[in-house]
Amino acid sequence: MEEVLIRDGAAGDLIGIAAVQAECPEAPSWRAEDYLSYRLDVAEHAGEIVGFLATRRLVEGEAEVLNLAVAKSARRQGVARRLLQQAMARWPGAWFLEVRESNLGAQACYQGLGFRQTGTRPGYYASGDGNSPEGGIVMELYQ
Repeated sequence: MEEVLIRDGAAGDLIGIAAVQAECPEAPSWRAEDYLSYRLDVAEHAGEIVGFLATRRLVEGEAEVLNLAVAKSARRQGVARRLLQQAMARWPGAWFLEVRESNLGAQACYQGLGFRQTGTRPGYYASGDGNSPEGGIVMELYQ
């Protein structure tokens, strides 16, 4: 995808973030305004939000991916990778995340950046359709 700008997210981006999140049932669903309590980066293309990343620093040298989502129209074009690379450059050190067991595309993206599976969390993700909760894969990266 050409001309994708990665920048700090702000309150004016919340409608676009909510729209991206609505397209991504595999990502945790938060109230859009809650993202402003964390480090928020957005990917913008032609004035439209096409992805976002919420992270937090745990302590010096450790950070966590809280939520990452990319619009369907922008997937498999490096948007998630760029969001993650910028965040990891900002806060070098150990990174942690959980990802749905069924989200193989996200797992492949994380593995391509050097994350490795270190555990599981059974029933970690609630099911939106009333089925049993889904497990999470715990991944870590030490850079």
